[in-house]
Amino acid sequence: MAADVEKYSRLDTLRQEDVQADLVRVLEEAAALSGLDRTAWARQAQGDQEFAVLPADISESVVLGDFVRHLAVRLGERNANQAEDARMRLRLAVDVGVARTAALGHSGPAPVAVARYLNAPQLKRVLEAIDSTDLAVIISDRLYQDVVRLRGQGLDPERYAKAHIRQKEFSGYGWIHVPEHGPAELEPLVADPEPDSGPDAPAPHNVVHRIDGSNVTFGSGDAATTINKRYHQ
Repeated sequence: MAADVEKYSRLDTLRQEDVQADLVRVLEEAAALSGLDRTAWARQAQGDQEFAVLPADISESVVLGDFVRHLAVRLGERNANQAEDARMRLRLAVDVGVARTAALGHSGPAPVAVARYLNAPQLKRVLEAIDSTDLAVIISDRLYQDVVRLRGQGLDPERYAKAHIRQKEFSGYGWIHVPEHGPAELEPLVADPEPDSGPDAPAPHNVVHRIDGSNVTFGSGDAATTINKRYHQ
């Protein structure tokens, strides 16, 4: 599992230190409220990001259910009295698989996959567009099929949107979830990543910029319309 703070590099040094402390605190509080022992996690700090390998006997349903719900609440409480530019917003990526201790942290397919999921353009796009949330979660297709689809811990598979993730040499499907938001809001945002920009690149059409309430604001001159409108690239 990996958690990453949005727009961390824009903060000055003192605010970066505060955000790092707050990130550790909200993760610890969410874990404690979910009955998870953070002292048993193999944690790898990376400034604005924490990567962690959880013990094999931890219930994936608890992590994707209770832990995610408590993390969303703790983030909301932390941000309640903050100025807009001081909000701490997180991307969270989770997978299950082989992870081994290595000289610089961890090795294996699961840590690599988590890193690719965490930096997926679709996940970044969702967090940027849905301004009313402080947390966007992506899980592997394996976790979705083996855990979410079976509805353990009250998980609802209908509240996840499927995305094709292509990052470096990695290609696979992930499922994106935003607490308190449904798939109708997510689906317009999780299509294939936008094409690279450049002098020869075609102008984008119907690109989602921001969700406000039940409306979607599109670029290329389109007026705001309902969230059910889909877009293609």
